[in-house]
Amino acid sequence: MFPEIAHVIIVGLVIFLPVSLIYRKAGFHPAWASLVFLPGFGLLLIFLQLAFVPWPNHKDNKMGL
Repeated sequence: MFPEIAHVIIVGLVIFLPVSLIYRKAGFHPAWASLVFLPGFGLLLIFLQLAFVPWPNHKDNKMGL
């Protein structure tokens, strides 16, 4: 049982670290990356948030391009 839990934690951390960097560069708090640990739909929530929520550090282009 312990090796299975260790594998889940290792895989979660391998996903958590890059996602937290993405959140930091997008202007969100990196703690949002902890959604990775929600079983089943954690990554879906992350993708939906990054896709549909306006990013705090996004600069609008006033030229219309």
